Amino acid sequence: MAARLYDLSSPWTFPNTMQEVWNVIADPNMAWPDWWPGCTLAKPLERAPHTPSASDAEILMATTATLNFKASLGYTLKVSYHPTFVDSPNEIVFDAEGDLHGEGRVTLVDLTGGSTRMKIEWRVRPTSRWMSFLSPVAAPAFTYAHRVLMGRGEEGLRQYLARKSNGE
Repeated sequence: MAARLYDLSSPWTFPNTMQEVWNVIADPNMAWPDWWPGCTLAKPLERAPHTPSASDAEILMATTATLNFKASLGYTLKVSYHPTFVDSPNEIVFDAEGDLHGEGRVTLVDLTGGSTRMKIEWRVRPTSRWMSFLSPVAAPAFTYAHRVLMGRGEEGLRQYLARKSNGE
C-alpha cells in the first residue's frame, strides 16, 4: 500500500517586490536557514558542473539542497530539493526526496502597490516507515505541523526582507 499523498498549499504575501522575494527564495546558495526558523542545512549543497557564465537560474537548476526542518510536533524531516524548472522571477518547480517524496512548486505574483503573493504547493508522500504507518490516523496532526512550519517560514522571510529593505 502506497503512503498517503499530501496536497499542501501555503499562500504567503509580502510588501516587497517580486524581484526582492525571488532574490531570497531562489538564491543558488540556498540561504533558507538564514531566515527560516527550524531549517538547517543537512549537508553541503550538491552542484552539478556548469559553465562559468551560467545564470543564477542555471546554477539553481544544477543545485540540490538537503535541508532539515524541525516540526512543531518534535520530529525532523530531511528533504532534498532539486529544481526541475525555473522561470525567473515567477516560478520554481522542484523534486523532493528524502523523508518526503514528490514535487513542489513556488509561484510569485505581482500584486498592486509593489507587494508579492508567493504560493508554495506540495504534492508529496512520506517515505519514513513511521510516518507512512501513522498517516491514516495522524494526517491531521502532520498537516497541522506543516502549517505551523510554513507559518514560521513566512514570518522569518517577512522579517528577513524587512531587514534587507532597511539596509541591514
